[in-house]
Amino acid sequence: MNVDRMRQIDFWAGVPLAFLITLYWRIRCFFSPPAPSAGKNILFIELSEMGSAVIADAALKRAQALFPDARVYFLIFAKNRPSLDIMGTIARENMLTIRADSLVTLVVDTLRMIRTMRSLDLMATIDMEMFSRFSALLTFLSGAPKRVGFHRFHTEGLYRGELLTHRVGYNPHQHIAKSFMALVHALTEPEGTTPHGKVAFTDDEVRLAPLAPAPEALEAFKTRLFQAYPVLKETTRWVILNPNSSELMPLRRWPYDRYTEVARRLLAEDEGLAVIVTGVASEKAEAQRLVDATGSNRACNLAGFTRMEDLIPLYALARAMVTNDSGPAHFAAPVGLPTLVLFGPETPALYGALNHKAEFITARLACSPCVSAMNHRSTACTDAACMRAISVEQVLDAVKRLLG
Repeated sequence: MNVDRMRQIDFWAGVPLAFLITLYWRIRCFFSPPAPSAGKNILFIELSEMGSAVIADAALKRAQALFPDARVYFLIFAKNRPSLDIMGTIARENMLTIRADSLVTLVVDTLRMIRTMRSLDLMATIDMEMFSRFSALLTFLSGAPKRVGFHRFHTEGLYRGELLTHRVGYNPHQHIAKSFMALVHALTEPEGTTPHGKVAFTDDEVRLAPLAPAPEALEAFKTRLFQAYPVLKETTRWVILNPNSSELMPLRRWPYDRYTEVARRLLAEDEGLAVIVTGVASEKAEAQRLVDATGSNRACNLAGFTRMEDLIPLYALARAMVTNDSGPAHFAAPVGLPTLVLFGPETPALYGALNHKAEFITARLACSPCVSAMNHRSTACTDAACMRAISVEQVLDAVKRLLG
C-alpha cells in the first residue's frame, strides 16, 4: 500500500475513530474511574521510518535503565523490522510487526496485534509517531494504563483524540532523538504534568553506542563480496553512493545524473578508489545504469546484493559515503563511517544522522524544509529545487575532505 493511500486512511478513518473512542473513554471514566496502574513492561510504537529505529536507540536504552525490571517491546511495520537489527537493543522475540502490503493485511494484522499487545502485561505504551491517528489508536488499544505520546495542545489541526495519559509537547526546534528521550522521561514525572517532558538532554545523552562487525561476520562478508566483485580486492579506498530514498518521500533524491558525475570524477582522479552503488533489489536496474555510465570497472552495483546484516561490515570497510537523507545515513552512524548527507525537504537540525563524522549539505532555500510533523510529512511541492540547488562541486569537495 503506497504512502498517500495510508495518509488518506489515517485521516478519513483515523479522525472519526479517534473521536468516537475518546468519547467512549470519557463516558466510561465518568461512571467507572480507571483502576491504579498495573503491569510492568513497556511497548514502543514507531511504524513507518527505518532510520527512526536507530535514532531512537538512546531512548530505548534509557527506558531499560529507568525500568530495569521491564521487558521492552517494539512495534513496527513488517517491511521495516530489519532496521531494529542494526543496534540490536531490542530482542528479536520482542519485535512486533504489522504488515501494510494492502488494506486487508493491515486490518487483519492490526486486529491480531491488539490481542497480542493486551497479553504483554504492559505498564506503558510510548507512541513515537508524530501525530499519526493509527499509532494513537494502537497506543490506546494496547491496554497499557500509561500512554505516552506527542500532543498538539494549542496547535491547529493534528487531531488524534484525547487518548494519552502523558502528553509531551512536540518540539520542532530540537533533534528528534531528544524528543524521543522526552517521551521516556515523561513516565518519571508526576501524572498530570502539562506538558510532560520538562527535562533537558545533552548531545552526549543521545549519541549512539559505537558498533563494529564481529570478526567472523566481517571475514564472511569480505569473502562473499570479493567473489562477486574481484575488483574491490584490488582497490584501497571505497566510496559508497546511495542515490535512493524511501517511497515515503521521493523528493529527497539528489538528481541521478549528479551522482553519476560524482562517481566519474572520483574514479578519474584516484586509480586506487572504487565506487559502490547501494540500494534494494528493486533499484538494481537503475543502479546499473549509473554504474555503466561511469565507464569504469571500478564502479560496482551492490543494489540487491547486500542484506541488512551486511551493512555494518560494508560500512566498516568503506572510507566514505554520499547519501540522500534516508535510512543508510542512520545505519552507518554507529560505525562512524564518514558520511555526506544531502538534505532538501527536511532539515538535519531535526533528522541529521547521529554520527560525529557526518557532514550535511542543504541549500537553505526559503521554502525548505517543507515537511514536518505539522503537515504529516506531506508536501505540495512537485519540483525538488532544494535538491537540484546542491552542486556536484559542493559534493566533490566534501567527499575529498571526508577522504582526507
